[in-house]
Amino acid sequence: MSWLELLNNLENGSVRAATQDENGNWHANVEVKQGILEAFKNGTNTEFPGGFVDKHNLAPQGFAADAGVRMVPGGTSVRRGAHVAAGTIIMPPAYVNIGAFIDEGTMVDSHALVGSCAQVGKNVHLSAAVQLGGVLEPIGASPVVIEDDAFIGAGCVIVEGVVVKKGAVLAPGVRLSATIPVYDCVNERVLDKGEPIPENAIVIPGSRPSSSAWGREQGLSMSCALIVKYRDEKSDASLELEEVLR
Repeated sequence: MSWLELLNNLENGSVRAATQDENGNWHANVEVKQGILEAFKNGTNTEFPGGFVDKHNLAPQGFAADAGVRMVPGGTSVRRGAHVAAGTIIMPPAYVNIGAFIDEGTMVDSHALVGSCAQVGKNVHLSAAVQLGGVLEPIGASPVVIEDDAFIGAGCVIVEGVVVKKGAVLAPGVRLSATIPVYDCVNERVLDKGEPIPENAIVIPGSRPSSSAWGREQGLSMSCALIVKYRDEKSDASLELEEVLR
C-alpha cells in the first residue's frame, strides 16, 4: 500500500494505527506507522492559506455537512490521515493529529489534543484542555487508547500508551503515564505497570509520600492516581450528555 492510499484509508477508518485482539489488548500497527513516516519523507514544505507551513501532502481536512461531523469555527485543525466519525463534535480550538481515530458520537472540547495515532472510541467526552499523547516513534510503541463511553475530565493528560477501558471516568486534572502508579482503593491493589485503567473505574488525582527518606523529611509528595469507586446509576446520570447540543 502506498502512503497516499494509507492516508485515504486512515481517514475513512478502514485502517487503524492500533488494533485490539480477541483478549481486548491493544497493539500498534507497525505497517501503518511506517507508512505515516513515509508520507512525511515524501512531503515538501508548502505555504498554505492562513500563513502556516506544513508538508504539502498533509494539509488539514475539511468536512462536508453530510459527513455528520460538526467542527465549530475558531482555530481547530484535523490533520490529513486522521479519522473523525459521524456524530463527532469538535469545539475550538482543538487539534487532531495524523493517524488518530475518533469514533462516533464523541465530543472533543476546547483546547483538546488528540495526538498522532491516538485511538478514541464511541461516545467519549474529552473535556477542555485534555491532552492525549501521540506516538510515531519508536515504531512499535502503542498509542494512547480511550475506549467507548469514557469520560475524560478537564485538564487530564494521558501519555505513553496508557489505555483507558470502557466507561471509565477521569476526574479533572488526572495525569496518567507509564510511570505514574494507579492505586485501586476499592480492590486494595496497585495496578501493574502498563495495566489499563479498568472498565467503569472512577479515577481522581492523588499523591503519595516521596520515595526517598530525605524527600519524606521535607514533606514532599509524588503524583499518583486513585480509583475511588466504580460507576453506578448515580454517577451515570451525572455524566449524561445533553442530546440538544448535538
